[in-house]
Amino acid sequence: MKFNGHGIRMRLRQSEGFLNSVLELMALDLAVPDHTTLSRRARTWKPSSKSNDRQSVADGPIHVLIDSTGLKIYGAGQWLEEKHGAKSRRGWRKLHLAVDADGGEIMPHSLTNQGTGDVSQLEPLLDQIDEEICQFTADGAYDGTPTYHAVLRHSSGARVVIPPRSNAVERPNVQACCQRDGHIASMQIDGRLKWQTSTGYGKRALVETAMGRYEGIIGPRLRALSCLAQQTEAAIGVTILNRMLACGRPKSVRFQASAGAIK
Repeated sequence: MKFNGHGIRMRLRQSEGFLNSVLELMALDLAVPDHTTLSRRARTWKPSSKSNDRQSVADGPIHVLIDSTGLKIYGAGQWLEEKHGAKSRRGWRKLHLAVDADGGEIMPHSLTNQGTGDVSQLEPLLDQIDEEICQFTADGAYDGTPTYHAVLRHSSGARVVIPPRSNAVERPNVQACCQRDGHIASMQIDGRLKWQTSTGYGKRALVETAMGRYEGIIGPRLRALSCLAQQTEAAIGVTILNRMLACGRPKSVRFQASAGAIK
């Protein structure tokens, strides 16, 4: 692959050069879009996050895990810091992910400013899930009446598993939080560890694994400069991870042995 000095650490130019090299090796006379064209289109492309675009769609109700992570922004401040050693305040975006607990696939996602609250993104994420939810699991940052209301509006029979705050008290008169009252009572009787085992809260680690895959494979920071292009960059990263997961997932078939073979 051929790079000149101007293309070093410039991802879009590197991608353009890489595609040119691949087409040359394949002896195909095809034009590769200019890196500036890719940059402009990144600001206007609208990726679809609907469940019918996913690699695998569940047959029945699904178990949804939700969490968020921070992605650094590489901007002018970081350039000055690397070039001249000037100290700058690092900016970052928040990537909110909803993960299928059974398949490990990232379903909807959203990229917001660093000051956006996790609960505020819950309803937009749920609106992108077409399947019925049998269980919703999240950490204590999502504890509160708005979360229970949002999940039960989407799927009235969903089981909401969120650890209540340490100073939480039962409020039996609030019908929407009856599940939360049950969690509080269970923790007071059996303790937090037994509550986690009985509710399946341990599966929440799968969404942390998904965030670790994103940061480890795609990267912990965003290269695009504008917010719209950063959203496109995050959407492409999520799609790549789902494709990799689908390619690596084995297709198992149960084999029914005949009675004469078992001897």
